[in-house]
Amino acid sequence: MTSHSLLAALAFAVLLATSEAAHAGEGHDHGSEAPAAAGQALPRFTAVSEAFELVGVLSGKQLTLYLDRHADNSPVRDAQIELEIAGTAFKAARHGDDEYEVVLPEPLAPGVLPITATVTAGDEVDLLAGELDLHEPAHADESAHTHSWLGSAGWIAGGIALLALLGWGGRRAIGMRRVRAGVTA
Repeated sequence: MTSHSLLAALAFAVLLATSEAAHAGEGHDHGSEAPAAAGQALPRFTAVSEAFELVGVLSGKQLTLYLDRHADNSPVRDAQIELEIAGTAFKAARHGDDEYEVVLPEPLAPGVLPITATVTAGDEVDLLAGELDLHEPAHADESAHTHSWLGSAGWIAGGIALLALLGWGGRRAIGMRRVRAGVTA
């Protein structure tokens, strides 16, 4: 292997080792896992009985309800749903084909809120119970984490210094080879 190809191989190895993709900052892993969801999931609750499954998704003051039969997961389309959330009664209105909706007069307070649903579908009447766990947004005031330019500058400076050292060593080796060739000639 000539000194030029050795120098090129070492320079390539240094570039790979100092590239941004090769190292992870504190608390980060740049592995092959799938990325996490970017947004925050909406609060939701479930309530299940032998006859029905009720799922509620809260978005601000709008509570969207999905009612299915427990046996086959088919949607229940013509039901009456009355909710009691933390002691306050609401009647759900049909919204679309497979949804029901409750518009709250004001946003719900954070905490674990008990929910009771009375479902009437034809001749069936059932009582379902669940809980809605609302939290304050975690770290809402923190900005997104970014890598410091000082950390990247340190890696770049180290890579340049290593390349300079390799170049100096390579030139010295070439010079020594020429001196040896001159002595034997």
